[in-house]
Amino acid sequence: MSGFRRRGGDIVYRGPGITIGSYLYDTPGGGEMTREVVHAHDGSVVVLPYTGTHVVMMRQFRAPVDEVIYELPAGKRDVAGEDPVDAARRESIEEAGLDPGTLTLLHTFYNTPGYSDEESWLYLAEDLMPVPPDPQGPEEVAAQIVELTLDEALSLVASGVIKDAKTIIGLYALARRLS
Repeated sequence: MSGFRRRGGDIVYRGPGITIGSYLYDTPGGGEMTREVVHAHDGSVVVLPYTGTHVVMMRQFRAPVDEVIYELPAGKRDVAGEDPVDAARRESIEEAGLDPGTLTLLHTFYNTPGYSDEESWLYLAEDLMPVPPDPQGPEEVAAQIVELTLDEALSLVASGVIKDAKTIIGLYALARRLS
């Protein structure tokens, strides 16, 4: 339907978390184009822990942007054969120290389809039971868990404090669900 057709390409980098390919495409107008594509792992999960009154988020350092940012717990689907809902439960426990009694899929989305094929599964986590967290890596160890009302979190989005796309998607999805 689009008129674009991948004609060929090569893998130009293969690492532990991503692979980068360079591909040649035929275009609808009879031309051609080359695009580099970041092939992510098997996708990722995003968890929106909601207590009924507050959203549980993290403030953690992110090296690519060299900032401490607000974000929802999330992580790669990096356990072979793991279902997304099981990955969401694992990430909620590891990062937030919360074992959700209920996980509801709200959305799936592409993170940055202009250059990557990574897909994320966004889950609403409810009926939360506190458990010992199991942080993975120095950023998670140093992360701060914060609880905000949905209105407080949305105000941080509106003011530009919350800039993380998956978190913004999650907060607006919850606002829509509750309206």
